[in-house]
Amino acid sequence: GCRMELARFRPRPRRRSSASAAAVAALALTLLAAMYAGTLRAARAGIPRASSRLGASPAGSAKPRTVSTAGIAADPTVATKYGQLCDRLREISQLSGVSAILGWDEQTMMPGGAAGIRGQQKSALAAVIHEKQTDPVLGELIQDLEDGSGLDCEFAKANCRDAKRDYSLETAKSKDIAKTEAELEADCFNTWVKARQEDDWGTFEPKLKAMFDLKKKVAGLTRPTLPVYDGALDAFERGMPAERLDAIFGTLKKDLIPFVQQVLASPSLDLPKAVVEDEWDVKAQADLCLEVAKDLGFNMDRGRFDVSVHPFTGGVGPMDVRITTRYNPNNWMEGMGGTIHEVGHALYEQGRSEEQLDLPVSRALSMGVHESQSLLWERMVFQGRPFWEYATPIIHKHFPHTKDVSADEFYKAVNRVSAGLIRVDADELTYPLHIILRYQMEKRLFEGSMDVGDVPDTWNKDMKDTLNLDVPSNAKGCMQDVHWSVGAIGYFPSYSLGAMMAAQFYEAAKAGIPDLEEQISKGNFEPLKTWLNEKIHRVGSLYASPDELLTAVTGKALDPAIYVDYLKKKYTDLYNLA
Repeated sequence: GCRMELARFRPRPRRRSSASAAAVAALALTLLAAMYAGTLRAARAGIPRASSRLGASPAGSAKPRTVSTAGIAADPTVATKYGQLCDRLREISQLSGVSAILGWDEQTMMPGGAAGIRGQQKSALAAVIHEKQTDPVLGELIQDLEDGSGLDCEFAKANCRDAKRDYSLETAKSKDIAKTEAELEADCFNTWVKARQEDDWGTFEPKLKAMFDLKKKVAGLTRPTLPVYDGALDAFERGMPAERLDAIFGTLKKDLIPFVQQVLASPSLDLPKAVVEDEWDVKAQADLCLEVAKDLGFNMDRGRFDVSVHPFTGGVGPMDVRITTRYNPNNWMEGMGGTIHEVGHALYEQGRSEEQLDLPVSRALSMGVHESQSLLWERMVFQGRPFWEYATPIIHKHFPHTKDVSADEFYKAVNRVSAGLIRVDADELTYPLHIILRYQMEKRLFEGSMDVGDVPDTWNKDMKDTLNLDVPSNAKGCMQDVHWSVGAIGYFPSYSLGAMMAAQFYEAAKAGIPDLEEQISKGNFEPLKTWLNEKIHRVGSLYASPDELLTAVTGKALDPAIYVDYLKKKYTDLYNLA
C-alpha cells in the first residue's frame, strides 16, 4: 500500500483519522503490511500472499485450482511431493485471502459496532493459518524436496525456496513470543496514539525501548545467521543488507543534499489560482479518477474502486483487486495522485502469474519492488510531462474552471518542492532525506550505538542539518510515524528503494519502447503496462533478491546514480537552474 499540503502535491497521502484507537490500530497494522505480499496483514513477515478462492466452490463457480506436475521433475516421486506441497501452500494462501477480505471490509464497509467480533474472527482465522503454516507434514515435504534441486522448472524451484523460508520463519518463534509481540504492538501503538496527541515523549519512550528490545530478539530467533539489523530488514526487503543500504543511501545523501538546497533557494513556481486555491467538487474528482484509472489499465471486471480514510490496495488478486482512495475538495492532487499510486499497486496485482496462482513465486519479491510499481506510475507517469498532454483536456472536461490552465502548469503544480517536517507531506525531491534520517537512526538503535532516550535530540539535529528545519515538537518530529510503534522496524528503506527501482525500471522501459513517452502523451498506456506485466509482475518472486530482478530486467543491480540523475535533470529543468 500506504501526502499533501493544500497547494502542492505530496506523493503518499497517509493522514490518520480520528477513529477509535482500536480501529486506528487495526488500520495501522493493515496498511503497514504489506503490499509485499499484497495481503493486508500485520507488519511482520511470514503469512504467504492471499491470492484466490477457497477450496470449496459454490455452485456455478470455478473449480479449485490444482497444480499440474507434468514436466516438473523426471522423478515421479519428486513430482508427486511437489504437487502435495503446492496443495498445502495454496490452501494457506486461500485462507489468507479470507483474512485479506475481512481486512478490506473492516476499512471500507463494516459497521463500527462490529469491531469486537471482527477482531475475534480474524484472531480465530489467524490461529488456523498459523497451524497450517507450521504443520510438521508441510516441513517434511519441504525437506524432502531439498530446495527444489530435483525439479526441472525454475518457478517450481523458487516455490520450494520460498516455502522453506516461510516455514523457517513461522516455526522459529514460539507461541509465547508471538503472543508477546502481538500484545506489545497493540500496547505500544495505543500509547503512541495518545502520546503523539499530547506531545508526550516521556510516556512513549519506555514502550519504544521495549519494542526495539523485542524486535532484536525476534530478528535473532527468525534469522540467526544474519547480523541483527539485517534480520529486521530482511522481513521487508530481502537481499538488501545494511552494508548495501549504507552504500546506496550514502551516495544518495551526498549527491542530494546540496542539490535540494539549491532548489529550495530558487524562486518558487508560479501557478494559477484554479490549480492551487480553488475548491474542486469531490464527485467530479471521483469521476475523473475512475476515468484515468481505467485508461491506465485497471480492470474493473476484476477490481473495485472505493473510498477509505487511508488509500490502500487490497483484495486477493489477480482476479479480485480492490483500490481505495480519498478526495479533498481543497487539494485535487491528493485524490488524483493517490489514485494513480494505488492503481500502480493494483496493476501489479492484476498482472501477477495466474499459472502460479496462490504459490509463493507469484508474490511480489519485496515491499520495495511493489512500491516501485506504484511509484513508477505516480512519479514517472503522473508527475511526468508527457502525461499532462493526455490528462489536461480530461481535467478541463470534468472541471471547466481550469479551462485556461495549460499542461505545463499542471506539470509544475504536481512537482513543486518545499522543505517540510512531515514525511508523508514531503515532495518527491526531499522525501529520500526523510527516509535516510529514519534508516540511520533505527540502525543505530538496533545495533546498540544509540539509546532510545537520545531519539528526540538526534532527530532534531538531523532535520536541521539536512533540511535546515527547526522541529517545534516531538509530535511533528520523532513521534510522527506509526511504524516503530507497531514493530515495523526495517520498513522505512523500502519507500526510497522503491523510488530508485522505479527510476531504473522506467529507464529500461524507455529503452525497450522507444516511443513510450509519445504513447503516454496520447493516453496509450498499454505498451508500458504490458512491458511491466511481462518483465516484473508475472515474474513475481522468481529471483532471490531485488538486485537479481533488476539485473534481469535492466542489466544491472540497483544503481542510485540513475535515480539521482533523474531527479537532477527533472528539477534543474523545472527550476531553471544553471
